[in-house]
Amino acid sequence: MTDAPSTGPDDAQEPGTPEAPDVPEAPLLELRDGLTPVIETAEALADYCAALAAADGPVAIDAERASGYRYSNRAYLIQLRREGAGTALVDPIAFESLAPLQEAIGDAEWILHAATQDLACLAEVGLHPTRLFDTELAGRLLGHPRVGLASLVERQLGRRMRKEHSAVDWSRRPLPEPWLVYAALDVEVLVELRALLVDELEEQGKTEWARQEFEHLLSFTPTVRVDPWRRVSGTHKLRGRRALAAVRALWTTRDDIARTRDTTPSRVLPDSAIIAAAEALPTTRAALLATPGFKGRGADRYAARWVEAVQEALDLDESALPARTLRGDGPPPVRAWADKDPAAARRHAVGRDAVAALAEERSVPVENLLTPDYLRRLLWAPPRTRDRAELVEAVGAQLASYGARPWQVELTAPLLADAVLAGDVEPYPEPAPAADPTDEG
Repeated sequence: MTDAPSTGPDDAQEPGTPEAPDVPEAPLLELRDGLTPVIETAEALADYCAALAAADGPVAIDAERASGYRYSNRAYLIQLRREGAGTALVDPIAFESLAPLQEAIGDAEWILHAATQDLACLAEVGLHPTRLFDTELAGRLLGHPRVGLASLVERQLGRRMRKEHSAVDWSRRPLPEPWLVYAALDVEVLVELRALLVDELEEQGKTEWARQEFEHLLSFTPTVRVDPWRRVSGTHKLRGRRALAAVRALWTTRDDIARTRDTTPSRVLPDSAIIAAAEALPTTRAALLATPGFKGRGADRYAARWVEAVQEALDLDESALPARTLRGDGPPPVRAWADKDPAAARRHAVGRDAVAALAEERSVPVENLLTPDYLRRLLWAPPRTRDRAELVEAVGAQLASYGARPWQVELTAPLLADAVLAGDVEPYPEPAPAADPTDEG
């Protein structure tokens, strides 16, 4: 199903033409079995685990976190559905261990949507898949224009999903019934959706692509960021390393407070207040609270700690100040390649365009065809051989060492080998403009 084009004053219907029929809105998705009570006792968990183990087929799983409210990314509700066992809403906070749930699932395939969002918090409570199917990733590989769960459900199943409780505080107890209905609906049709996507993957010849991608997800771990304080919004506007040191000290203080209170850091002090203090560098409580832009729930409450953090930055020796930019282990920014290594710039231009063209041809997002960082690393420092057959093999091995899957290597290695060879060819200089015979100078 595709969205109908919007109309406006310039799209007025011509006189005498019949009116276009109204497109009926897709019916709202409803729970087939009604809402079941939240599982929060060992007896209730044992009963559902018995039903789950006796049922067949894949298990749809989802988790709700309290992002924007709590410091941690722990799961505050886990939803499961298996044909023959029905839907369960499990409160993980009520249990020391969910080992019985893991045992009941066994080696059944998990169905998740956007698996990387939930795998870590599910692992925290002892739930680990041995096989999985990611409906969002399948949608990407199939080239669907929108891959959110609601969009896929409407496109594939002709049903609308509720969206009004997507950003609520799932750590609240008891959870309101409308929230629980919303959560249960997230797994209501995952089994059916998976079946349709499996057929579509087969039709497009992408079943093996998906298998490799899903297998790769089994080893997923969240990226641990170096210098996470650099993600404070507005840091790029600051001048001087002393101001960066203040951002670092304020961010660290805020993080400590947020962790202790189990609240999201932005609810303690917004990024904009950190930037305001780093620019002004106030050394007294009065000066800090008078700083334009320094506000937030914890601005006054923790004022002494903010001043202490600023003073810490001011007292640092010059050699201890943070670098202006974080030096990574990868290549320099592509915009600098033309000056640093013109051949690399030529390789990148050719390789980028070739991969983009292939992605369009295969109806897959370019970032799913090949991770952009892999492409940059390969073309900045390619294999030395220039024998094409050897080069294709060496490029494939290098991509695989970064983490590219075999299907990605098979499709892109020949293109990138050609890009390496093209980069070695100096372009012909543009001919000088012909002399103007009327120019007497």
